[in-house]
Parts: sequence; C-alpha cells; structure tokens
Amino acid sequence: MVGIKLDFLIAAPISTIYVAIIAWLTEKFSFNEIVEKAVNSVKEIQLVFFILMLAYAMAEAFMASGVGASIIIMSLNLGLTGKTIAVTGIIVTSVLSITIGTSWGTFAACAPIFLWLNHIVGGNILLTLGAIAGGACFGDNIGLISDTTVVSSGIQKVEVIHRIRHQGVWSLGCLIVGIITFYVVSVMMGLPNISGNVNEAINQIPDNVWEVLKSERESAIILLNQVKDGVPLYMCLPLIFVLISAIKGFPTLACLFIGIISSLVFGLISGTIPNISEFLDLMYTGFSSAGASVIIMMMWITAFGGIMGSINAFEPLSRIVKRISKNVRQLMFYNGVFSILGNVALADEMAQIVTIGPIIKNLVDETVEGSEEEKYKLRLRNGCFSDAMGVFGSQFIPWHTYTVFFTGIASFVYPLYEFRPTDIMKYNFLSIIVVISILILTLTGLDKFIPLFNIPEEPKVKLKK
Repeated sequence: MVGIKLDFLIAAPISTIYVAIIAWLTEKFSFNEIVEKAVNSVKEIQLVFFILMLAYAMAEAFMASGVGASIIIMSLNLGLTGKTIAVTGIIVTSVLSITIGTSWGTFAACAPIFLWLNHIVGGNILLTLGAIAGGACFGDNIGLISDTTVVSSGIQKVEVIHRIRHQGVWSLGCLIVGIITFYVVSVMMGLPNISGNVNEAINQIPDNVWEVLKSERESAIILLNQVKDGVPLYMCLPLIFVLISAIKGFPTLACLFIGIISSLVFGLISGTIPNISEFLDLMYTGFSSAGASVIIMMMWITAFGGIMGSINAFEPLSRIVKRISKNVRQLMFYNGVFSILGNVALADEMAQIVTIGPIIKNLVDETVEGSEEEKYKLRLRNGCFSDAMGVFGSQFIPWHTYTVFFTGIASFVYPLYEFRPTDIMKYNFLSIIVVISILILTLTGLDKFIPLFNIPEEPKVKLKK
C-alpha cells in the first residue's frame, strides 16, 4: 500500500511537469501563465482540503474511541452461522465504512475478524470476502467523511450533503438488494448453521498478522482489541449524531466537528480516551495522514487537470460524447461510462475522479441548456458517477489499487487461502448491483421511481443545438 502511494506521489508531479512542458511548446504559454492555470485549478477545491483533514481526524477518533467497535459488537451479539456470516459482514462493513469514511481502513479492521470467524463457522471464504469488500466500499461512496465523496462533490461544485440526499434512497436500496442476494446465495450453497465466537476468532489471529496490522494500520489493532474486550454501547452515539446532522442538512464541516467533539466527550466518559492530550494526538495523526499523501496527491493531480484543461486536451473525448448523445439522458449515461473507463485506465479511484470529473462537468455545463437548479441536479448525478464508478468499479479491475490492497490484506490476515485479485469480483454482489443499476436507471429514466434520485427530463433540460 505504501509503495503504491509513494509511486503515485512521484508520478503526479512528474506528469504535471510533463504536461506543463507540452502546454509551453504547443500553446506558447509562459511559465507564469502555466503556474496560474495550475494554481487556479487547485483553488477551486481548497475547501475540500479542510474537509479532508477533519475527515481523517474524525476517522482516527472513531477508530480509537470505540465508536467503530460498538457498531461491530452490536452486530456480532446477534449471533453468527455459516449462513449468516457474509450477510453480517456486509452489514457491519457498510455501517463501519460510513462511520470512519475509509474502505481501506474498514477492510483492514474487519478482514481479520470476518475471515477467521468465517473459518470457525464454516462459511464460504470468497463469499465472505466479496461481502466485506463490497460493504467496505459502501461508505466510501456515500459516507459524509469519505475522501472520494468529498472530492467528487467538490469537483462537480455540489454540496456533499446534497449529494448524499440525492443518492441516499438508491444507495440504501442497492445495499438491501445486496444483503438479500448474499443470504440467498448462502442458503443455496448449503452453508452450515454452526455458531461462532468473535473472541475465538481474534485469538486465532497469528502474531505475524498483528505485526502487519501494527505497521499498516495501528488503529485496526485498537479496534480489534476493543471488539474483544468490549466497549459501552453508547459509544455508537457519535455516529448517530453525525447521521442526524447530515439528514438535517448541516454543513459538512459542522457535521465533522459534531462527530469529533462527541467522540471526545463519550470517549472520556467511557475511558477509551484517557485524556485530551491523547485525543489531540489522534487529531494530529489524522491531519498528518491527510496531508502526507491524499492532499498532496490531490493538489498535484488537480494542477495537472487544470493545465490539461487549458490546452483542451479533453476536447476529443467531449466531441465524441456530443456527437453520439441524442438527448440529456444519453449524455449522462456516457458520463458514467467515461468514469469507469477512466478508472480502468488509471487504476486509481482518486485519479479517475480528479481527471475524468472535470470532463463530465464541462460536458454538462457547456452542452446542456436549462436552469441552474436543473443543471445542479445533473452535476449531482455526475458526482455519483465519479464516486460509484471509482470505488465500486474498482472491484472489477484486477490491477486496481483497491483490489491489490484488499487481496494483500486478506492474504496477510488469513494465510490459509491464497487470495488473487480476481477473487474480489467473484461474489461482490453489491458492487455489481451499484454499477449496473446506476447506468440502467440513468439511461432508461427508471430513476424517476426512486425518491430524490431522478434527474431532470426534457424540456426542462435539453442539449444545445
């Protein structure tokens, strides 16, 4: 994982320098003009950087204070069998990924529990793998504190809260259908009804796995120990406060502050946070994590996109879409297709979001006629496309950073099975449902039957002649 991030952090500035040279040679831009275009592009998403820093800080707070552990404990207390392990896995990881805002952190925290618990109760290892992988991606696509949700919304110039409201019913519907699918498949496989114990599963984790988790995600160790030792169930309240704040329409920064402060208060009460000094260390870790890789990478990539846009590098793609689109719905459908193709080519969801995102935004802004309110709804769908095709679409790309990381972690925590990247996609029903449904609903107009998810119809919006 570190190697992948390091490679991309090196490649991003090199790519930016390269495209700057191209702009100088082909468009005769001066050095100052190139810098101005790059900086102006970064300025457009500067608020996103503050949101990301608070998001990472809140993720650390939730992992260490017991918020994440309380969610897992409540789910596991219901009892697990071979037939229900995959279903429980997708439910827990979906909720947890919304809580901490990261699919990688969710998978790293939950894989040791559910893969070993699957071994104890006699479930299907690949079915459980697909369940927790898809569930881990759920919060990345709709989570208030997810970096992909924040960035994809920022690029489309839409509020994160509005984005979540727009896709909320659809996303929940996809999750429900996914849960039902996993249960039906579990029954059809004839999996046993043997009960398991989470403490036993954690105790069976080898020492070398603990070392790997310590170096890769130390907060996952804290979370696992909290699940084993127990935390007060009222530690789930910070998550509930954040969700209520989001539903009420509070600004994103306000929701994040509510989550951070409430986790501190309840953490001090429960003893999971010993003192304010250690809590400030968590905030420091969160800010450092965001600034050490994500924000730096985003700045370089956004600068790259700004320079690329200034030399009309995306014009050939725009012309193709304009030529083949007969109406607005077709245009939006092709925006979704562009997003997943960009993910295939770039093998990184954030690179796809910041590179393809401006293309599909410009297609709506420059090609569609309509009121600003109606075009705003189209940009909301663009944000959904960028995020969903980036996060869930990654599950079908064997060379993608997501699948490589997921299978790498799975192999470390459960060495009894040799995982391959293609194993992720075999039973990843939630990702299949998300990717296929959003494209079909957009193209056919069936999204009108889903509350808040419909995009404007003609003649409210129409293609420019």
